[in-house]
Amino acid sequence: MRRSLLTALLAVSFAFFASGCSTMHMGWTAVTGQHKLDDRAMDAYDAMFTKVVEYGDPARAMMKEWKVDEGISGDDVKESIEALTEEYNMRLTGYVKMYTKEDAKPDEVKEARIWSLCNLTTAKIFLNYSRYYGGFMPCRIMYVQYGNGDAYLISMDMTLAIYGGYPLPPKMLEAAEKVKVAMEGIPERAAKGDF
Repeated sequence: MRRSLLTALLAVSFAFFASGCSTMHMGWTAVTGQHKLDDRAMDAYDAMFTKVVEYGDPARAMMKEWKVDEGISGDDVKESIEALTEEYNMRLTGYVKMYTKEDAKPDEVKEARIWSLCNLTTAKIFLNYSRYYGGFMPCRIMYVQYGNGDAYLISMDMTLAIYGGYPLPPKMLEAAEKVKVAMEGIPERAAKGDF
């Protein structure tokens, strides 16, 4: 019996360490360092990781998307985004019509456009806090239309950038949350053709 118990423990230990070392480390790091993180950090990481497991696509897990209503063209979306940008105190810093492929198959991208938006005051606050936030700048909205006519607006989910680390200083948090509202509100409304 003693030998069976020892064998079972060795088998379980081997299985755990062979398959779960990084998972164990990740869990240990989260538990021991969680007290330093923003209260919303663990929920944000859990939501992202759940999407990674569900779809197998890390890019999808870090984005938000809005389906564009039928009858709204890429030009309509462009007009809408340009009008809404100022309403949300953002500046349009770039626009590129990436390409159009008239003979696209139904599941192939027919048209792609990208807008770059920024709030310069907020950008300065973030860069003074950490230059690595520059990798997120400027904020982008992507328009993708498929050959079957379905179109989507895609923008980064800013949840982790805001809540994924130590709590941000109050002034920075307030500015970041305003940008988050803009980068969700603009594509949501543009997808409906709102101005």
